[in-house]
Amino acid sequence: MKKYTEIEVTELSGTLAKNNVLLVDVRNNDEVARGVIKGAMHIQLALLPLECEKLAKADTVVFYCHSGIRSAHAADFAATKGITAVNLIGGVVAWAKAGYALSPKL
Repeated sequence: MKKYTEIEVTELSGTLAKNNVLLVDVRNNDEVARGVIKGAMHIQLALLPLECEKLAKADTVVFYCHSGIRSAHAADFAATKGITAVNLIGGVVAWAKAGYALSPKL
């Protein structure tokens, strides 16, 4: 049984407008270099156990990756740490297919 919820790309912008929602990109550095969803924090999936405390203050954390597989693992892990975790279905592939742009990594 999943301990996290999932969200469609079309729902994400409304969710991000809410207070204290954190967007986390769990892709590798070379993938992030091609662009991120605006406002996202970057924590590689492999480093999430070491960086998880950075997420504790957010009410909800939305994870994404390339296609939604790694971010599902991230959301599952974060949920075991008591974080309200959400996985973006389809990742940046779905984001691009929906016509949204990626921003340069800051």
